[in-house]
Amino acid sequence: MDLRLMARAAALSLAAAIAHAQGIATEQLIESITVTAQRHEDRTDVPNPTASVTAQELRTQNLVNPEDALRYAPNLTLRKRYIGDRNALVGGRSFSTLQAPRALVLMDGYLLSNFLGRFDAPRWNMIAPEEIDRVDVLYGPYSALYPGNSIGTTVAVRTRRPQETELSVRTSAFSQRYEEYGLEETFSGYQLSGFFGSRFSNDAWLTLAANRQDSTSHPMQYFTVSANAAGQFPTPAPSSAEPIAVSGVRFDTDPLGRRRAVFGASGGAIDHTVQNQWKLRGGYPIASWIEVEGFFAQWTNDTQNENRTMMRDAAGNPVWYGRVRAEGIEFDVPSTAFAPSTRFERHAQWGATLRTTRDSGWNGSIVHSRYEIREDSMLEAGAPDPMAASGGPGTNTERDGTRWQTFEVQGVYSPEPDDWTGGAHALALGYHLNDYRLRSPVYETPDWRKRAGELTQDARGETQLEALYLQDTWSLSDAWALTLGVRYEEWQATQGLQWVRGLPPEVYADRHESAWSPKASLSFTPSSDWTFRLSAGRGVRFPTVAELFLGTVTPTQITRNDPNLKPEISDAVDFTVERLLNAGHVRLSVFQDDIQDTIWNQVNILVFPRSNVVQNIDRVRTRGIEAAFSLAAPAGLEALSIEGSLAYSRSRILRNEKHPAYVGNEWPRIPDWRATLNLLWQPDERWFVSLGARYNGRMYNRLENDDFNSQTYGAVSRLAMLDARVAYTMPNGVELALGIDNLTNERAWQMHPYPGRTALVEARWQLGEQR
Repeated sequence: MDLRLMARAAALSLAAAIAHAQGIATEQLIESITVTAQRHEDRTDVPNPTASVTAQELRTQNLVNPEDALRYAPNLTLRKRYIGDRNALVGGRSFSTLQAPRALVLMDGYLLSNFLGRFDAPRWNMIAPEEIDRVDVLYGPYSALYPGNSIGTTVAVRTRRPQETELSVRTSAFSQRYEEYGLEETFSGYQLSGFFGSRFSNDAWLTLAANRQDSTSHPMQYFTVSANAAGQFPTPAPSSAEPIAVSGVRFDTDPLGRRRAVFGASGGAIDHTVQNQWKLRGGYPIASWIEVEGFFAQWTNDTQNENRTMMRDAAGNPVWYGRVRAEGIEFDVPSTAFAPSTRFERHAQWGATLRTTRDSGWNGSIVHSRYEIREDSMLEAGAPDPMAASGGPGTNTERDGTRWQTFEVQGVYSPEPDDWTGGAHALALGYHLNDYRLRSPVYETPDWRKRAGELTQDARGETQLEALYLQDTWSLSDAWALTLGVRYEEWQATQGLQWVRGLPPEVYADRHESAWSPKASLSFTPSSDWTFRLSAGRGVRFPTVAELFLGTVTPTQITRNDPNLKPEISDAVDFTVERLLNAGHVRLSVFQDDIQDTIWNQVNILVFPRSNVVQNIDRVRTRGIEAAFSLAAPAGLEALSIEGSLAYSRSRILRNEKHPAYVGNEWPRIPDWRATLNLLWQPDERWFVSLGARYNGRMYNRLENDDFNSQTYGAVSRLAMLDARVAYTMPNGVELALGIDNLTNERAWQMHPYPGRTALVEARWQLGEQR
């Protein structure tokens, strides 16, 4: 039987069994996605366009890290620069991969979204690949159940609950040969992942998931110097030092079309990371109508970053810094350009849920979770790799004590035909609280390899969001349903402070703001095969603690924050048509997202140190159309199935009083076209072969839209990649797989280079049924 058909059948039966047993409005919404796709009569209407992938479907693609589950999601961009990347950022319909706070990510209802750093991605590391049960994606701010960060995309990851004793183990190895700017090297790694679960006679259950990964990235960035528009390179400062004549410097054209010199892989370009994660999760039915569950997870990361110089003197010795001459042009290479760095991180997260599980009527739940950065130390040397090996001065940037936590109380009413609502109303209401606390001191260290040092900078602050929400799905008739919702949010930013040695501390005034977010969705289901849905909603995304207060200066980066940022206000509309076919389904969505006061972080890696500036843009509007489909092959080709998507977007700056010249420009990092395609051939239950394609079209990286040379380092380029996988399950149950990502070794960039052709080998064994 086809893996995809098996997955759909299993997902339908599971959803039908527990759609009314969760007691949490958000979980009911996610459960109903599967039910809606099959036109189940008792479904809860979903106001959002959705996309889903199950564990069985994920087995047919190359999944190393949890975020790989989004690789083929419709109209999404996943900026994963290498295996083990801790900053695998998500971009969606109307937001770029530099707007992480518009991607809300949940694991079993617990918040994984990390809004404590300017480019911090969701904490995917709290999920072991082997424990994923399914991943659901919701588009747009159309549900009152989610906070304002859902104005872009909401990703809900559900991990497995065992129905019996289960055990699975997976091991994989991967390698790529990377060649760029004359640097040629092989980068490899491995991963071990396991899952154990058991359900006991009293219906209590327990799971243990663990993951270890050791990987090394290809070069992420390069030290470069660009000429001006007239072709003149900057004149070095006066010096008595005699320049060293060097070879190996490569000259190319930067994203702005200027001549550029490239000196080597710099700024901790090559990342060797060793990550360990484990998670214990369990649940217990206190009575037939109430249950409790909880989890504790820990993740550690030990990173060594190093560099590669391309410069060689006349004797062939590497040159790492100083006054150099290449092709008759003199340059100054700072001692910090090729400085190595290390980082150690230890994070922990835990959470608990108490919920009722009645089949109908009122249910309630209480959910709490907390994420703590217990240790985080980034040590950067002040000298290049060879000299730094013996120590010397440097900096230490810490985030110990940084954390976030959430608390939610929800009530859900599931109607019966003869109840007080006449069986026409399904209600959800609740209270939500989250707060984020930032601590980011910077120390000057006499020995960069040790944490001890003198405090030179400090940045800290806290934000808190409280919300009340109500949502009602009203069945007007057998064919019509109206979902109305409203969310009221109160936000505050407190304890904001920045301090730089030698200057008085800058203490920011506390801020308090509030906002209403109304939602409405009308659906029409004339038959079991057709659904038409018009949704409209407002979402308010308040500034994060990092955007407000995290301004720092390090040897490699300068960041300028803005404590007076306005919140983003999104007014979005979506019209979706869904058609259920005998051999699959098709979805077509037309959408518009009109956003006031978009928060944008302009990044410039073409200068050293890198520069980041955060600011509001008055009005940005995105319009687009997207299609997604899943089809089985016609008679005679039953072993073949196909899934795919195609989306077109136009995102424009409509008003910007600070920089009127930007008006009419395209919004950065939103491609005009996105497309995915998956082909699966499964001739029998032991073999399958899959081929996946992903495409992102043209886009800019700067508000100025002057980075027209997109196929180069530092730019945001087109992406067109093919991935392949073949797997065989032996009679003893062991599955062996061989995969290749970026089969044709295409070059693509999101400022940093994407991986080249990467080969993967994998072995997997399981005991017990996995749902």
